[in-house]
Amino acid sequence: MTPSPRALLRSLFDAALGAADPARCVPPHLPSPPRGRTVVVGAGKAAAKMARAVEDHWPGPLEGLVVTRYGHGVPCQRIEVVEAAHPVPDAAGQKAAARILESVQGLTPADLVLCLISGGGSALLALPAPGLTLDDKRAVNRALLKSGANIAEMNCVRKHLSAIKGGRLAAAAAPAQVVSLLISDVPGDDPAVIASGPTVPDPTTFADALAVLEKYGITEPASVIARFKSATDETPKPGDARLARGEIKIIARPQDSLEAAAGAARAAGYTPVILGDSIEGEARDVALVHAGIARQVARFGQPAAAPAVLISGGETTVTVRGKGRGGRNAEFLLALAVALNGAPRIHAIAGDTDGIDGTEDNAGALLGPDSLARGTALGIDARRALAGNDGYGFFAALGDLVMTGPTRTNVNDFRAILVEHSER
Repeated sequence: MTPSPRALLRSLFDAALGAADPARCVPPHLPSPPRGRTVVVGAGKAAAKMARAVEDHWPGPLEGLVVTRYGHGVPCQRIEVVEAAHPVPDAAGQKAAARILESVQGLTPADLVLCLISGGGSALLALPAPGLTLDDKRAVNRALLKSGANIAEMNCVRKHLSAIKGGRLAAAAAPAQVVSLLISDVPGDDPAVIASGPTVPDPTTFADALAVLEKYGITEPASVIARFKSATDETPKPGDARLARGEIKIIARPQDSLEAAAGAARAAGYTPVILGDSIEGEARDVALVHAGIARQVARFGQPAAAPAVLISGGETTVTVRGKGRGGRNAEFLLALAVALNGAPRIHAIAGDTDGIDGTEDNAGALLGPDSLARGTALGIDARRALAGNDGYGFFAALGDLVMTGPTRTNVNDFRAILVEHSER
């Protein structure tokens, strides 16, 4: 029996999550045990589950500490798991980051540092640079989150606020071998951007970071502006000898998850079309483009004939204008609903693969041709909700939120738009 559009869309999301499960993608990439100590450190929404996968498959002794988001922990025996705040840092993250930095100092060439990095690690490794406070970092993070800055811009700034990011962690671990296993949540899969690259040489500069703040009109805190203008204590750059024994392995990418979902769609009899794994821009603008492509499939069979599924990933942004609730995936879907205006045979899902859309408790939501009409019947105007950034409220009222809880992985956002055959 052919699954319903809603059931099929949810199965595609589940396939995308499965491809990025640390239990699946960590073991094939583990290095050989060293002659000396093995110290495991890490940060990100997948860090705890990655640590558990290391424990389950590591043949020798190990020790270590990883920090993950509140609610994303996994029980481990030998690797300590600390939970902290995301996306705005807190004292727990600051303390964990200081302990992680301390744990890799004083090692020898015979030792191994195994670094487990995933999306969210930048906010979780909250160790302010000298002369800055945690409140300084929080203020800048909040301003960036509201500004519409993309992830590369935010992480450029974060590196230059930090005592541990932008290659500083790997520099502190020298002369030990440093092997970093990365789950990518950034467009382009640049290791220097994932979690602000704590073990990766940093090609960006204080001038670049200052330019980001100026672009978005961020003029405070004064201590941050002063640090960026003084441009002292620059991050380790490519060619830095302290990072010579580093090895970077990207073990899961957004594209892997999109391909897994495409395989599931194909098995269900739908033609998958992957639009891209690194689509960026305002969520409502991206939705407008996706709506146009979906209409083209429905009307003209281009770029594929129905039944087809348009699949995409990446990280959109939301410039907050209203006081509603909802992350970028709910915003995308609400804008898509408005753009499609009840077009028949088109259904969609959008969700964050970490299970948390922005700061809400949903991963995302489902959309159908009747969503606007159902909202109207409940007295909810979709256009007004969109103007107030209230995607969560709209889809909650319809009972169409996708709730997964923390998935303990993160390969960015997942979107799928299903266009049914006219004879369905």
